Amino acid sequence: MRNGLYSVHTHLLDGVKGRSSGVIILNDGAILAGDAHFWSVGSYTIGNGAWKGDLVTNQHTPYRDGRPRPLFDGREITSGFSGTFRDDESEVFGTSLFGSRSISFRAILRWLADF
Repeated sequence: MRNGLYSVHTHLLDGVKGRSSGVIILNDGAILAGDAHFWSVGSYTIGNGAWKGDLVTNQHTPYRDGRPRPLFDGREITSGFSGTFRDDESEVFGTSLFGSRSISFRAILRWLADF
């Protein structure tokens, strides 16, 4: 993984319906990410075509009334992930923890730009 701006598309697994799309910045082991409702900070390490890391996610903008509520509505979430990368793309699998519940996810990152 090289430093830069990436798109990120996340899908929840294990029969849980949910998805998200946003952007993520990777910079020398630091992660900054966000979408229309959530922001995340974290860290990562790289080795031999693989990488792993962790994130803390919080909500910055509430959903409007009448819309479906997000699974993590208003709660801080911690997540861990690991995956592989090749060229300008990465696939990761991870787990998000909130309270006593855990949810697995898959995410695809695609490089957009250097900064």
